[in-house]
Amino acid sequence: MLNHTPKEIQERKGGVINPAKTCQPIGAMYAALGIHNCLPHSHGSQGCCSYHRMHLTRHFRDPVMASTSSFTEGASVFGGGANVKASVRNVFSIYNPDVMAIHTTCLTETIGDDIPSFIADAEVPDGKTVIHANTPSYVGSHITGFSNMTKAMVGYLAEATDDSKKEQANVIPGFVNPGDMREMKRIMNLMEVPFIMFPDTSGVVDSPMTGEFSMFPKGGTTVEQLRDTGNSKITLALGEFASNDAAVLLDRKCKVPAKILKTPIGIKATDEFLMALRSTFAKEIPYELEEERGQLVDIITDTHFHFHGKKVAIFGDPDIVIALTEFVMSLGMVPVHVLTGTPGKSFERQVKAMLLAAGVEGNVKAAGDLFLLHQWLKNEPVDLLIGNTYGKYIARAEDIPLMRVGFPILDRSVHSYLPIVGYKGALRLIEMISNTLLERQDRDAEDEDFELVM
Repeated sequence: MLNHTPKEIQERKGGVINPAKTCQPIGAMYAALGIHNCLPHSHGSQGCCSYHRMHLTRHFRDPVMASTSSFTEGASVFGGGANVKASVRNVFSIYNPDVMAIHTTCLTETIGDDIPSFIADAEVPDGKTVIHANTPSYVGSHITGFSNMTKAMVGYLAEATDDSKKEQANVIPGFVNPGDMREMKRIMNLMEVPFIMFPDTSGVVDSPMTGEFSMFPKGGTTVEQLRDTGNSKITLALGEFASNDAAVLLDRKCKVPAKILKTPIGIKATDEFLMALRSTFAKEIPYELEEERGQLVDIITDTHFHFHGKKVAIFGDPDIVIALTEFVMSLGMVPVHVLTGTPGKSFERQVKAMLLAAGVEGNVKAAGDLFLLHQWLKNEPVDLLIGNTYGKYIARAEDIPLMRVGFPILDRSVHSYLPIVGYKGALRLIEMISNTLLERQDRDAEDEDFELVM
């Protein structure tokens, strides 16, 4: 049933089967968790909020706190204004966050709730802040939701209070794990570049076990830092899809120039990140980072025969997939299938340009689904599949090794603590790719030996 020609596959226009994405509110909730002492609030039904919390909790293996407007039939008909006002009152009186970050769901977007008006009419205590982002689930993906909430942080909080810009950078890391954010911060600290990272979920969804429950862990970007983003010298948006909109708004609102870069995965993208810091702040690259880069080049040279000519399929979030595609080609691998569930013509344009420059012919699709990916793999098998947990069903059906990268990863642990960005992250990716391929070779060799014995 799945064996179709490439032409027939491209002609499928309607319907989504096994989407390679999830909904906007999940991304918005994750971004909101990157604000210090912030409680994300889901304006919609209780079931929506429960699903979003569950999905994030399963990926990060850390409890995710959020509140909900708990819609009933009455609110669905007459609107959720009363629910928002009651929620604002209850959240600040019971949980006492510094910030309440409201995101919308399908239901509230469909009935047309006017969230800014509801917030204006609510009783927000002095010294507290309420922000909001519109995040209809039937548009975009969780990456779109992350982008919208990050943009809301700028819209509500960023201020240009100084006549001259400070010698500091804003860094929008994109939808990455807290381990990646920690690695980015380590690199900037080594460069001695002052920075404000927002959102910053390190210390929030990777908080330590202390024996005491904390509603709001110590991590996250503070409100004061978010306000100060308007005084920075530059904004580095790491990943166009998750970070671009907030950076552009910050430029328009506070005259902070924006530089859009790839997620710093692999040598080239990490080099570009460091060069952007170096050129903006006239900083030298420290030897420690030079050493890490040299080690990475050395290990790529030592292990090139593991990767050369191996065909790979990559799916997941667009910013991660674009950077991974560039990285695997630097290893000598051939990305023949590249897919994201997030819509955006820029994805196809960037990936196709990279493949063309490398002389590689491959399938590339934005707003695709896993059924389409499975069709591609039926027509042209690969040596390795790279993507999130949901790729395991295709890997099992087609007997292809799967390397888990991205969001969500629900059947493995520790991944959110360990980076895939920077030179250190690239070393980890090489180990993961190499071990996955070698384990498959060892298994095939054992099968051959068994057949000879029999």
